[in-house]
Amino acid sequence: MDSAALSAELLSMAAEDLRVREELATDGRLFEGYHDRMREVHESNAARLLAVMQEHGWPGRSSVGERAAQAAWLILQHAISRPALQRNGLSMLKTAAAAGEVPLAQVAMLEDRVRSNEGRGQWYGTQFDWDEHGQLSPLPIDDEGNVDVRRREVGLGPLAEDIRRKRDSALREGEQPPRNWKERERAKESWLRAVGWRT
Repeated sequence: MDSAALSAELLSMAAEDLRVREELATDGRLFEGYHDRMREVHESNAARLLAVMQEHGWPGRSSVGERAAQAAWLILQHAISRPALQRNGLSMLKTAAAAGEVPLAQVAMLEDRVRSNEGRGQWYGTQFDWDEHGQLSPLPIDDEGNVDVRRREVGLGPLAEDIRRKRDSALREGEQPPRNWKERERAKESWLRAVGWRT
């Protein structure tokens, strides 16, 4: 497959992901567990991205262009039921970032997602979820006192600004916390174990 066709395919896959997410977020279904339609899109996209990575390596800026490279990262970031793919993708992203093929912020966000899913504290505070008080908040952060130093190193602004922006966006888009936070947390933990993030 030539780079133009691959670029178009990656952009199309990411667009479908965002379209389904927006549709499910509008009526709140997105936040009541991992919705089957969203899971199907993520699984289909993850399988195709895995094939691309095996055949071409990481699709960075020089091979597919800026927008398609961003789309590939989004697909990888959303491949949450594929721990091995995300861990391998993180390694590939780090190599690609060192070569200037992807922004460091993408590495930081995927690293935080992997760490959070594994039950460890994140480094950069990029992963958010609803807390027990109905607020959209960062998941636990290791060495939180230095989080803004680490964020600055990868091109991210202060955590406090990110918290405000994410909460404002959720309010604007009508996103609501889960009706039963404790049940959602129990279901999330069970799912993380079932797909292999935790033992």
